[in-house]
Amino acid sequence: MTIFADRVQAGRELAGELQAERSEQAIVYGIPRGGVVVAAEVARALGLPLAVAVVRKLGAPAHEEYAVGAIADGVKIVHPDAVRRGGITPEQLASVEDAERAELERRKRLFAASAPSVTGRTALVVDDGVATGATAMAACQALRAQGAARIVLAVPVAPAEWKPDATAVDRYVCPHRMRDFWAVGQFYTDFSQTTDGEVSRLLSQDLPAED
Repeated sequence: MTIFADRVQAGRELAGELQAERSEQAIVYGIPRGGVVVAAEVARALGLPLAVAVVRKLGAPAHEEYAVGAIADGVKIVHPDAVRRGGITPEQLASVEDAERAELERRKRLFAASAPSVTGRTALVVDDGVATGATAMAACQALRAQGAARIVLAVPVAPAEWKPDATAVDRYVCPHRMRDFWAVGQFYTDFSQTTDGEVSRLLSQDLPAED
């Protein structure tokens, strides 16, 4: 079943769940690429700055969309059960990690150069949905390590049984917690890939609060 026409609609709905987080001390962090589109709508509605939480999924070699872990600045998460179920060897995992670290560095140079400091502030971490949660947790842990005083993880849709690590997240917001869940894209009519150019355009925009 679809819930959202696209990521813009999902972001507008999510913003309605986050009105209590409107604060001069908060920053909205989108997880690229698709999560930045959702985050931009949240930032616009709340009148908050928009930044990027650069993180990379570690996908299974034969099925890249299936996350067995994730990496961010100073953070590495690996799900041993997922690695075992996928029959992934240590050498294969190392090869995937090397490739993703190169992409992580590229995206940091492209998106995160002018990001504001999160030290002592609230980080609203936004993605277009959660499947395994690896990338979301890597982003939250990285921002915590950078000095965020409070972490709010907000996604439009996630599996009903999934919950974030309480040591990494202070508040979890998800309006649609679905029991029949196999992929984030199943809940969007338009789940087309977001480009680097679109992310850069959103980051460069002035995002005033809506009336």
